[in-house]
Amino acid sequence: MFRPLRVALAATVALTVFSSAARAADKISFGLDWVAEPEYGGYYEALAEGLYKKAGLEVTIYQGGPQVNTAQLLIAGKLDFDITSNAFLALNFAQEHIPYEVVAAGFQKDPDCLIAHHGQGNDSFTDLKGKPIAVSTDTRASWWLFLKARYGYSDSQLRPYGFSLTPFLTNKKDIQEGYVTSEPYLVHKATGKWPVVLALPEAGFDGYASLIATSDKMAKAHPQIVQRFIDASAQGWYDFLYKNPGPAFAAIKKANPDMTDGLMKFGYEQLKKRGIVDSGDAKTLGIYAMTDARWASFFHQMVKAGMYSPSLDYKAAYTLQFVDHGHPKQN
Repeated sequence: MFRPLRVALAATVALTVFSSAARAADKISFGLDWVAEPEYGGYYEALAEGLYKKAGLEVTIYQGGPQVNTAQLLIAGKLDFDITSNAFLALNFAQEHIPYEVVAAGFQKDPDCLIAHHGQGNDSFTDLKGKPIAVSTDTRASWWLFLKARYGYSDSQLRPYGFSLTPFLTNKKDIQEGYVTSEPYLVHKATGKWPVVLALPEAGFDGYASLIATSDKMAKAHPQIVQRFIDASAQGWYDFLYKNPGPAFAAIKKANPDMTDGLMKFGYEQLKKRGIVDSGDAKTLGIYAMTDARWASFFHQMVKAGMYSPSLDYKAAYTLQFVDHGHPKQN
């Protein structure tokens, strides 16, 4: 009688532990800074492959867009993590003493760019001085200031940007902002010609992009959750870039039915060709790599551009606690 009772008891305990583990999945809300597209492939790959689930996380991805301010949602506590578009926003958090910090750098190279038509004398950043350029409100408060300092641009050049290619397609003099992973393809599809693409890193811009941010409270109170989220996401990126992107493609199209196969393929190829996700320090330290030296370089670059005071505690904008651990263990 004793042994069956012990076996039954053990089975009950095991079932209880299993049930508790199943219930213990930590719910995570994660906001993107745009709609679902290949630029978020690693996250959708991790979701589709069940990598978050294996890490004990129940992750819900919320899409962004021109009318969605994920930074505000993060600050309001509506999101646990968000994609902070660029390092400027992180430094702005530090400048305003907002208790949020970057915990990982999704992009080693910023995919922002300016596009122009061939044959118009707009073939370099230097050529654009004094010419009308359409950029968004957010860009005017970030990398536009860098271009002003570096190339002598002025705000008199600014034109409204409505997140549409129509002005560009109807005016050969038009110059506007874009993403190297999307607008060039859309222009080519519409006209049969590739535009001039002036990528921001080619101007010497040294900032990280597509950063993962969270609250100081989350990082301090739940570091294991933060680590599991970053590790599972990193594995998702490796699988997306170097194994089979199919699961992510399917998940992206489900979330964003307007995404076409052609644009998906182009965006994916540009991410790899340009080393946007996996290049530089990421090759040795792992995807999401950040270094104090790179942050210092960006900060001093922006101080020189007159954007920040040299006294700003820029290190309050980020932490290296959760990155630079090399490649994650393969599943």
